[in-house]
Amino acid sequence: MLTGAGDIASCASNGDARTADLLAGIPGEVFTLGDNAYPNGTPEDFAKCYNPTWGRFRDRTHPTIGNHDYGTAGAKGYFDYFGAAAGPPGEGWYSYDLGGWHIVVLNSNCRIVSGGCGAGSPQETWLRADLAAAASRTDCVAAMWHHPLFTSGTVEAPTPAVRPLFQALYDNGAELVLNGHNHQYERFAPQTPQGTSDPGRGIRQFVVGSGGASSYGFGPPVPNSQVRIADTPGVLRLTLDGSGYDWAFLTPGNPSAKDTGHDSCH
Repeated sequence: MLTGAGDIASCASNGDARTADLLAGIPGEVFTLGDNAYPNGTPEDFAKCYNPTWGRFRDRTHPTIGNHDYGTAGAKGYFDYFGAAAGPPGEGWYSYDLGGWHIVVLNSNCRIVSGGCGAGSPQETWLRADLAAAASRTDCVAAMWHHPLFTSGTVEAPTPAVRPLFQALYDNGAELVLNGHNHQYERFAPQTPQGTSDPGRGIRQFVVGSGGASSYGFGPPVPNSQVRIADTPGVLRLTLDGSGYDWAFLTPGNPSAKDTGHDSCH
């Protein structure tokens, strides 16, 4: 299993403690989707706010970098806290295999990361090479980064700068993209990088910015949005095998998942 969320730890709230209690009862690996320690990703923010809650699972966590993590120059607090698990310092992208899947973690801070996120950038070039190498091992690929290309949230706008990364994944038959940034849960139907419905080979996107920070509201649903849940912290649990995946959005104090489903790999 692979379980997590983004927009997590603030010493001004207890949402991260509540989602950490959920993680404590779920075996397997943990992911984060950026904005790990508020407000500025300093070493103190990680030590005082993140470490007592989600830090309990650091030895099984695969982190993603967010914009608040860059509140400290070079995101030093983030890279120092997670160490080798965060990938090469200064880059913020890496990949690993899990449960018959290939998982890619990217850096969507496109104005900060060297070369940006565009076609031909160091990150996009690395991504295409990484996906080509993984093709011989698996048919199932998921990616995660902080800023969503598609969102119905009212606080943070969509981030078109990440479209080339979404395109590279689409070109290589990826299944899933996971994002945070808007503090809520939203599930999309499979779609193209241009936002056109594509049940056959589209990518399903989840926005899971519900790790513990204060919740945001929704505006009118954008095309292909299927489920929207606000006003509660929660984590997304993915059960992966070599042919598909099950998902469940879990919230504190609820015995039943708020959203569940299953899909197969392309």
